[in-house]
Amino acid sequence: MARLRAAAVTEPGRLRIIGAVLAALVVLFGVVTAWQITDRSAAAQDVVGRSQPLSADAASIYRSLADADTASSSGFLAGSGETREVRERYEKDIANASRLLVKAAANAGDSPESARQISLLNEGLPGYTGLIEQARANNRQGLPLGGAYLRYANDRMSTQLLPAAQKLYEEETRHLYDDYAAAGSWPLAALAAGLAALAALGWMQRRTYLRTHRVFNHGLLAATAASAVVLLWLTAGHAVARSDLLESREHGQESLKVLNDARISSLQARANENLTLVSRGAVLAADKKSDKYDVDFGGAMARLDARLAAALKLADDAPGTAPVDRAMAGAREWRKRHAAARSVDLTGDYQGALDQVIGGTSVAYAKSSGACFDTVDAALEAALAHEQRQFTRAAQGGLDAFGGLVAGAGALAALGAAGALLGIGRRLSEYR
Repeated sequence: MARLRAAAVTEPGRLRIIGAVLAALVVLFGVVTAWQITDRSAAAQDVVGRSQPLSADAASIYRSLADADTASSSGFLAGSGETREVRERYEKDIANASRLLVKAAANAGDSPESARQISLLNEGLPGYTGLIEQARANNRQGLPLGGAYLRYANDRMSTQLLPAAQKLYEEETRHLYDDYAAAGSWPLAALAAGLAALAALGWMQRRTYLRTHRVFNHGLLAATAASAVVLLWLTAGHAVARSDLLESREHGQESLKVLNDARISSLQARANENLTLVSRGAVLAADKKSDKYDVDFGGAMARLDARLAAALKLADDAPGTAPVDRAMAGAREWRKRHAAARSVDLTGDYQGALDQVIGGTSVAYAKSSGACFDTVDAALEAALAHEQRQFTRAAQGGLDAFGGLVAGAGALAALGAAGALLGIGRRLSEYR
């Protein structure tokens, strides 16, 4: 310490100390920039490659389970006339949910909540499929017990499996939003270090000018330019990345969430419409007068309408609005055909109502409420595919904006530190 104080008394000693401080500040700026951008780039990579795909997979698990429940009830209503397409749809849904649960379990990481919901789903799914097979077998034999098995399976799906899938989706979506926050947060420490380095370099150049009346010191000028480039690159690169990630969230992920909810509501509505005919008034709503499944159908359709309206507001281009418009038109027609089927059913014409719901001898399938459900489902699938592409494009753009910044900051910081030392060395040479 005494030697440092002694060195600071002379101008060459002061220059050496200043040179060391300047080089350290520039290096610190580069190191902090590399550290903070590495963290944000990793979070952006998680958004693109991990958390959003996991959130999408969780939504697919929910949709597959809900669709399996819908397909099973449709097949039950058809009885011996169940088509191979309906049966294959059910089997495909169950296989898809099982596959995605295996994938989710492998990627759940350190999330105990996700692991718990995955465990509940893995335990409950075989019991559900067993009940469906019992319902199907009894129905093929003309035994009324089949309807009880189907309602029990639906109850298990509604009260156990789908709530677990919903919680899994919410947990994975929370992780996604955490990654968004980490990737988009401003690197304040790096910005502060950059401003400090530029301020110190500016002060040194002014000091040199006041003492020597020389306008430029090439080494210090190079160090200032290198630091300024890093600071501008850091600010602009992060601003672009933040903007793209925000776009991917607002015009991609938020739309995906609303559309997933809309598709789930449509599946719930279709399952309840089928179960209205399966139960034949055996299950009453809370008012002890209305059919429970018909009331639930109305609630699901109300949610579908609300979510389609929200999706239409979020859609920002023609390819995004067109399928939502088709889904809304399909939902309106669906309500009309359902009301007509219920009117026929309430007159005691069960077969006539059944034909209007799933198609039959008196009503072609294209004129049934099932065809409207297919229209809504296909339109929502198209809308989801479009919004997924929107998300991927914008999120990948955000990730790409971080590209090269870490290596560039390190190289320019090293150049800046060398420039500062060379500039101070040039001044020191004047004292020799």
